Amino acid sequence: MSALIEWAKHSASDDFWMVAGIAIVLTIAGFAGAFYFFMRKRIMEDTPTSKIRSAAQGYVEIDGSGDLLEGPPIIGPLTGKTCTWYSYKIEERRRSGKNSNWHTLEKAISDELFLIIDETGQCIIDPEGASVTPSEKDVWYGASSRPRRGAATSGGFLSSGRYRYSESRLHPKEALYAIGLFSTVGGAGDVYDPNSDVREILKEWKQDSESMLAKFDTNKDGEIDMEEWQAVRTAALKEVMAKHNERKVETPVNMLARTRDARRPFLLSALPQHSLIKRYQLYSTMLIMLFFTSGAFASWIIKLRLAGT
Repeated sequence: MSALIEWAKHSASDDFWMVAGIAIVLTIAGFAGAFYFFMRKRIMEDTPTSKIRSAAQGYVEIDGSGDLLEGPPIIGPLTGKTCTWYSYKIEERRRSGKNSNWHTLEKAISDELFLIIDETGQCIIDPEGASVTPSEKDVWYGASSRPRRGAATSGGFLSSGRYRYSESRLHPKEALYAIGLFSTVGGAGDVYDPNSDVREILKEWKQDSESMLAKFDTNKDGEIDMEEWQAVRTAALKEVMAKHNERKVETPVNMLARTRDARRPFLLSALPQHSLIKRYQLYSTMLIMLFFTSGAFASWIIKLRLAGT
């Protein structure tokens, strides 16, 4: 302890302020991280679980199981395993003198649609932008920049190889917890905004001004006057209503996707809700401890430094 006090008082200025700066950054990061995970925990606790058939339009939480849509399956690029979602990364070990580090050569995250199913129905999930807690992660090593598909084996501490491969996945028929923006397209309960749809059609028609003039310029003066513009809007509204009536008789399709509100995260997890809440609580507790510890350390050494000058 005495050595640390002496160092704080008399060490080189650059060394001292570098350590103090790191402690301050850790303090800020600890607080921000603790707040981040605490808010996610609270949102999950405060959002009631909905059944797909009766889910309201908006931000909802669903407990079910994952499954594939009809058509070609989703395949993990490195392992060749069938899944509903994947992310993968290929890294190369590069040396610089006595040091070595892993350099990312290739990585990608699946954005293919899949299903969540409960006892009342099914919902399509668009995973783009989701924070995913996978059910399985494979990490292994090899001598080539691309592994042999299906050759994944878990890599231990002593594993070696110039290249490192990792792939995380969610699998069909596994339990899946999801929270995000729920919407239903088609069917009698379809919600739409006619004014917005009319604006979109008018914007599209204006891009082809010649066709619009040919159709709506009744007095042939080369421009759309106020009376003719009303006819344009009426025609656009009729087209919107016709499209909406067509959608009413379609089978409704439920969709879960990310929100535009940063305070409402889009989460997909193979862990059940209570386990995910415990995990976020643990992360939040550890980070708040980092906040207090690094903050107290930074304050203490700065106080010693100023007192010793």
